[in-house]
Parts: sequence; structure tokens; C-alpha cells
Amino acid sequence: MNVGIIGAMKEEVQSLINNMEFERKELKAKMDFRLGVIQNKHVVVVTSGIGKVNAAVCAQILIDDFHVDYIINVGIAGGTVDNIYPGDIVIGENLLQHDMDTTAFGDKLGQIPRLDTFDFKCDKKLIEYAKEACKDIKEHNHFTGRIVSGDQFIANIDKINWLNGEFECLACEMEGASIAQVCYLNKTPFIVIRSISDNANNGAKMDYEKFKDIAVANSTNILNNMLKLI
Repeated sequence: MNVGIIGAMKEEVQSLINNMEFERKELKAKMDFRLGVIQNKHVVVVTSGIGKVNAAVCAQILIDDFHVDYIINVGIAGGTVDNIYPGDIVIGENLLQHDMDTTAFGDKLGQIPRLDTFDFKCDKKLIEYAKEACKDIKEHNHFTGRIVSGDQFIANIDKINWLNGEFECLACEMEGASIAQVCYLNKTPFIVIRSISDNANNGAKMDYEKFKDIAVANSTNILNNMLKLI
């Protein structure tokens, strides 16, 4: 069993790297792929960099060069519905790219032209593992639903409301849907899990340094628990 774990930023995976039984490191496409063991599972932990292209390249390398059986993407996101607050967890059920727009050709907004699916569905078993793993997090709520991605940092309430109205999503970020697309094309089971940093829709936000510690602790807890179950 070989599990790929992607975080866009170093802070999102550093705690895992610090606590893994380290074996070796490989540099590919300017990304450090760190191989080792966590919870008796072989893992490859990597920081992809921010944005859809970085994330997609990273996912394809994990599949082609490291032959991972699963990909788990963790990171931060903005909430898009009123009842989600900083520190809460959103487990992706499906993902799509909100900045994909070929409506001029008659496609639905978010549809990738000539692809046989509208959204990319996370693996059902991994969703259940993530839900189970979240039970140890008592201070914050967890939700399951759609996450949308785009190469835009969204901080405008009108844009947040538009995203929610158009896609009925719970969170928005900048990498998950591209990882999902790569996994869909390669038939690799995946899941995207996000810690909420802010929500323009209800005006809730948290100081970054405080949030970073919470997000890292939650992500580490969830991943450790998931790896026990996989």
C-alpha cells in the first residue's frame, strides 16, 4: 500500500514529515517527494506549490513515478456557506473548477469540454475514513460536500455568494479539483480535505498564525487516523 499526500504549502505537511519514519527524498519538477512510513503505511509526502498547474503536475508524478494507490490532498480553503467557520473541516465529496468557462460553446459553467463528467467524485471509502477520522476533533465541526477550485484567491463576498449559488459548494480553494481531474483520468482513488481559514459570507476569519496551528493539528490528526484505517 502506497499513499500520496499533497499539501500546497510546506506548513500543511511539515508536521507529517517531521513525524514520519523517513526513508529517502527525491526531487522532481522542483518538488521534494519524501518517502517514508506513517502508521505502518508507505507514504510519499510532497509540497506541490500553489495553483492548479503545480497540483496537477504533482499528482501525475505521484501516480507515474511513485505508483501510489491513493492520493490525499490536505490544505486550507475559504468557506462559502453561513454555517461554516474557521477551524471547521470540509471533506470533499466532489470537485470542479469554477474558472473553467466554455459556456460560449453551450457547455455548462465548470464543465471541462469533451470530458465525460461534470465533477470529479472523491472515493467513497476514503470519504468514510475521513468522516471517522474527524470524530477525534471535538472543537470544530466537519462537513461533507462540494469543493470548487480556481486560480483565484476569493475574498469578495459577492464572488463567494456567486460560487455558492452557481455550484452549491461548501468551500473554495486553488488546487483540489486539478488533483481530482488527474486522479479521475488515471483511475486513482483520491480525497480532498480542507481546513477552513475564513468565510467572507459570514464575516468570520481568524488570525493566520492562530489558524495555521489549528489547521496543521487537525490535518495531522485526520491523516494519522485515516492511515490507520486504509
